[in-house]
Amino acid sequence: MLGKRRIAVVHPSHPVATLTETSFAPGIRAIFTELRRLGYVEGKNILIDRYSGEGHASHYPELARDVVRSNPDLIIAIGNRLVLDLKAATSTIPIVGVFGQPVEEGIVGSLARPGGNITGVSDSIGWEQWGKRVQLLKQMVPLATRLGIVELPEARDESNAAQLELFGLTRVGPPLKRPIDETDYRRLFAALAQEGAEAILVTDASENTTNLRLVIELAEKRRLPLVTFAALTSRSKERAIRLTGKSRSIFSNDIL
Repeated sequence: MLGKRRIAVVHPSHPVATLTETSFAPGIRAIFTELRRLGYVEGKNILIDRYSGEGHASHYPELARDVVRSNPDLIIAIGNRLVLDLKAATSTIPIVGVFGQPVEEGIVGSLARPGGNITGVSDSIGWEQWGKRVQLLKQMVPLATRLGIVELPEARDESNAAQLELFGLTRVGPPLKRPIDETDYRRLFAALAQEGAEAILVTDASENTTNLRLVIELAEKRRLPLVTFAALTSRSKERAIRLTGKSRSIFSNDIL
């Protein structure tokens, strides 16, 4: 084992068993594929320690401290909140993150000069990305005018409401409310139904990924077409197709 570098791979929700080269999530597969392309092969010249927040955001700070206490040579982390908790836990261990809007979220000082011990890639290009997904949804449900968004409270961006109007859509319903659990998802979908939502967008927040089966079931109960940003396991995808029909479900990670 002497001489092998240790890399910690930390995901906010996916089970540790799925953080591999054969993961159902395209982004995770890409990380391991790129490591191999660069000559870093698990068991040969690197060791991989895998961690998951299991979708419980309240556990992220302690998880970040556990990762840092293990003293890896490098941390690869997914998601804004997890990266921010790791940033708070260490200023010395290099962190490669996959995040959205890193400057606005306080992850780095600037894109040109991030500084500190954090670098990475942004998986969000703002409204252009949202707009594409809304466009997909409108192709699926062209007559829809009232859109519900399954999103975290801190992710709600009022500027998107004006952009949605360009597609003839009005956002309805509240965001999720912490603490986020099954009860809150049921509360949200009841509110969306009461406000007449005709279609659903599901963001890739780790809580949504963890509870995606429940989200799909609730959408089916209300007969609501959905577009999800999150990566689905093959089993979840098959269930979504079986429940809603391919014509009523779009898995945007298959496309974007």
